[in-house]
Amino acid sequence: MAKRETSSASSFSARRLLGQIHLWSGLILCLPLVLIGLTGSILVFQEEIDALTNPIPHAATGGEMQPIGTMIAVAEKALANSAMEGRKVVAITLPQELGEPAIIRMSAPRAGGGPGSGGQILLDPITLGVLDIRQSGDGIMQIVHRLHANLLIAGRDGRTIVGWLGVVMLVLGASGTVIWWPRNGRWRQAFMVKWGTRPLRFNRDLHGAIGIWGLAVFMVVSFSGVYLAFPQAITAGIGSIFPARDLRSQDMQLKASPIAGEVPLDIDQVIDLARQNAPSAVLRNIALPQRKDQPYRLMLAQPDQVDGTPLATLYIDPWSQKIFVNRSPADYSLGESILAWQRPLHESAGLGWIWRILVFFSGLLPLLFSVTGITMWLLKRRNRKKAENQQNKAAVAIMD
Repeated sequence: MAKRETSSASSFSARRLLGQIHLWSGLILCLPLVLIGLTGSILVFQEEIDALTNPIPHAATGGEMQPIGTMIAVAEKALANSAMEGRKVVAITLPQELGEPAIIRMSAPRAGGGPGSGGQILLDPITLGVLDIRQSGDGIMQIVHRLHANLLIAGRDGRTIVGWLGVVMLVLGASGTVIWWPRNGRWRQAFMVKWGTRPLRFNRDLHGAIGIWGLAVFMVVSFSGVYLAFPQAITAGIGSIFPARDLRSQDMQLKASPIAGEVPLDIDQVIDLARQNAPSAVLRNIALPQRKDQPYRLMLAQPDQVDGTPLATLYIDPWSQKIFVNRSPADYSLGESILAWQRPLHESAGLGWIWRILVFFSGLLPLLFSVTGITMWLLKRRNRKKAENQQNKAAVAIMD
C-alpha cells in the first residue's frame, strides 16, 4: 500500500511539473505562437488570396511555347532596364496550363535575403511579352509568408527562432496530451465539452477537447515546420530509425566538371537531354547554375501527378553532357519518403481539400489554446485570491 501511495504521489508530482511547464511556456510564448499559427492558416489559401490582391496576368492561350533559352534572354534584357539591374536569373518555373505565364526568378539583392527576396519576372511563354516585374516583397502575401517563415528577421536567425517555436508547439502538444489523459476511464467526457457549466470548467473542457481532436494534424504540421527549419537535424533523426540518405547535403555537394577549351551545353540542350531520359515526364522547374562547377537541376512530374507531391529531380553536368543524378520518389526508402513529404504536408499540398481545411484549422489552434488557457489561468488566480480573502476574514473573525 505504501509503495502504491509513493508511486501515485510521484506520478502526481511529475504531472504537476509538466502542467507548470505547459502553462508558462504557453503564457510566455503565446503571441509569437499565435502569429505563426494565424499566418500559416492564411497561407493555406495563398493562391486564392493572391488571385484577389495581386493577380497573375494571363498569357496567350494559342501558339507554341518559345525555347527556354529565349525566355531567359528576354528576361535578362528586361532586368537590365529595370530596378532589378545587376541581378541574375536563378530559376524558371514553367506554366502548367495554357494562359499561365512562365515565372523567372531572380537572385536576391544581397546575401541572406530570406524567402521570396529575389523578385520575379512574369513572361508570356508564347509571345515573349513581359507581363509583370515584381520586386521582392511585392504583395501582402509575401509579407505574411516572411512573418510565418522568419518573423521578418533577416538571415538564418529568423528561421532558427521559428524552428524553436515549432519545437515548443510539439512540447505543448505532447505535454497537453499527458495532462488531458482522462483518469478513472472517463474517456467519453474527455472528448466532449459540457455546456452551461461554470466558466473555469467550460474553458478547461474546451481547451482539452479542441486539443485532442486537433492533436494529430497539429503535431504533423508542427513537426514538418521544425523539419523545414532544421532539415539536417531532422534528417539525422529520421535516418536513425528508418534508413535515409541526406539528400539535401548530397545535392549541395554535387559538382559539375568544367573542361578547359570545351563549350558547355546551353539550357535548351540540357532540356533535350532530360527529355530523352524521361520522354513522358512534364518539366516543372529548372534551377540554373550560378558557377561553372554547378550542375543544372531539373524538377519533373509524371503527367498524372498531383500538384504539391514530391517531384523527380535530374542533375545534369553541362560540361560532360551527362545526367549524373536521376532521383525519383519511386526509388526513395521509407525514411526518404517521410522526409520528402514534410514540405507538402506543411504547405497543405498534394492531399486534396480535406487536408487543406484541416491544416487551416490547425493554424487557429494556438489562438484557441491561448484564449482558453489564459482565461483558465485568470479564473484560477481570481478564485485563489477569493479563497485567501475568505480565509483571512475567517481568521480575523476568530481573533475578534
